[in-house]
Amino acid sequence: MRLSLSVSSSLFSPFALVHIIVLVSILSLPLAQSSTLENDDDGDLIDQICQKTPFFDLCSSTLHSNPLSPKTDLKGLALIMVNNILANATDTLNYIEQLIKQTSDQQMEQALAFCAESYIPVVKFILPQAADAISQGRFGFASYCIADAEKEIAACDKKFSGGAQPPLSDRNDIVQKLVDVASALIKLLLKG
Repeated sequence: MRLSLSVSSSLFSPFALVHIIVLVSILSLPLAQSSTLENDDDGDLIDQICQKTPFFDLCSSTLHSNPLSPKTDLKGLALIMVNNILANATDTLNYIEQLIKQTSDQQMEQALAFCAESYIPVVKFILPQAADAISQGRFGFASYCIADAEKEIAACDKKFSGGAQPPLSDRNDIVQKLVDVASALIKLLLKG
């Protein structure tokens, strides 16, 4: 009996208890952190990510409006953002084509045609390639594609600089800001 008493007292010595408490604390810490992220309101996770982008409100409203956002991770959110840019850029390209048909001003028509030529590769090639790259985990190439889309949209915007209110300034501005948000999300993915 004395032997079992000394064994049990050595198992529960103050030194052993401290080690057990520290070990349990260390092991439960990552679990507590991961469950906090999972159990937090989905909007909070989206907002935490959007705070790391240059346009928090735009990022947050765009991602909150997509029903898939709460069910995904950072990679999925970046893909949702790129697909949103694609939808906006496609809409802008359609708008440009309508304006070309309606204008009688040759200089305006040329500027709009230039913008159409800028938006066509963005819609047909650049953004779909960015989405594919994100899906495949090729974030460096996705970043390159997003930077290329940004250059094309900026070139269109510059075509109207110096004149009266350009017909595409609001649309270009929104697409440009969405591209900046997507770029920030992809940079977060590159950091791992």
